[in-house]
Amino acid sequence: MSAASTPSTTMPSSDAPAASLVSPEQHGLKKHSDGGWGLAPVQTRSARFASFEHSDFPVITGREAVWKLSPIAKFADLLDGELDGSAFPYTATDAAGVSISWIDRTDPRIGTAGKPEERASANAWTSFEKALLIRITGEDATEVTVLRDALGTAARAAHIVIEAAPFSNARIVLDNTGDARIVENVEIIVGESANLSMITVQQWNDGAVHLANHFSRVGRDAKLKHIVVSLGGSVVRLNPTTHLAESGADVEAYGLYFADAGQHLEQQVYVHHEAPHTRSRVNYKGALQGEGARTVWIGDVLIGQQATGTDSYEQNRNLVLSEGTRADSIPNLEIETGDIAGAGHASATGRFDDEQLFYLQSRGIPEEEARRLVVRGFLSEIVQQIGSAPLEERLQAVLEAELVGTAL
Repeated sequence: MSAASTPSTTMPSSDAPAASLVSPEQHGLKKHSDGGWGLAPVQTRSARFASFEHSDFPVITGREAVWKLSPIAKFADLLDGELDGSAFPYTATDAAGVSISWIDRTDPRIGTAGKPEERASANAWTSFEKALLIRITGEDATEVTVLRDALGTAARAAHIVIEAAPFSNARIVLDNTGDARIVENVEIIVGESANLSMITVQQWNDGAVHLANHFSRVGRDAKLKHIVVSLGGSVVRLNPTTHLAESGADVEAYGLYFADAGQHLEQQVYVHHEAPHTRSRVNYKGALQGEGARTVWIGDVLIGQQATGTDSYEQNRNLVLSEGTRADSIPNLEIETGDIAGAGHASATGRFDDEQLFYLQSRGIPEEEARRLVVRGFLSEIVQQIGSAPLEERLQAVLEAELVGTAL
């Protein structure tokens, strides 16, 4: 039915491999005191091997920590196959203070927010020809939607850069529908005192496969709200990484997912507190129904040695609506300094709250409707964080459609 692991707290190893090394550390090896090499787990989250080159990563076996919960056979072509890296089709709304254009892969902004830590991400990085740049300069609050609904079924690579200039203020919605078989990297650069909300909606057709890594760098006194909504597609694996790189940086990371029969929805969230007086809140919620519905949530928070005064909390909640489902929920917290304001994490997977159902039924609400109300209330907390009324209404309608006729 469900699975959860006990959180772990680790300290960095003095001989953890540097990110720039290619071999043998990239193969999960570690040098022992006798000079020999042997298998050993990476001792801290920030020490994972990273490279822009696909060929630098070993072939995936399915036993790796980042892949062992993923159905890799369903997207082998995205891991190692040839990808179409040409400019992808999209439509976008217009807004003052926001420009959208294609930039060359040699643009100096590319690679400033993060670096691939796994083979699929590196395959996309190696394959893309041009990146879509969404640049925000306006200081008045605005909203732009980028719609991708004609990607087709061919294996594709993509790269997107979202750059929020200092003191800018915007909400960017990346709306994904239709067919797709895509692996991509999204870089989010948030300048000093900027306020950026980035919402990505995965409402793909049933057969779609979407692998994505989001890399965010949040500057001094800047704020990022990052929201992931995954509702459609056969396999959706969206992993956001946020570096709180300068003093006062703030991130709120939210996620909403609803897995039906046979769907695999996965997110591996990483927040790295690098600078002092930074803040993070991570809150992901999901529901599962139908035989073979599967969700994976892994949350890593690392509070670095220089990140004094950090305030951090992460949580994941899963609501199981039927038999035959599985939810993996694994929160991890690493702390390298004792001078913090607070840090915590929580994880839970379960069925309905009987007290809530009893309360609603005692007021004349039929049991089936009461159960739907509980689910809607559980998930609506995330929907309400979006801040765009039309999108919130659309997502509420989609969730209602998921629940109608369901044997709760």
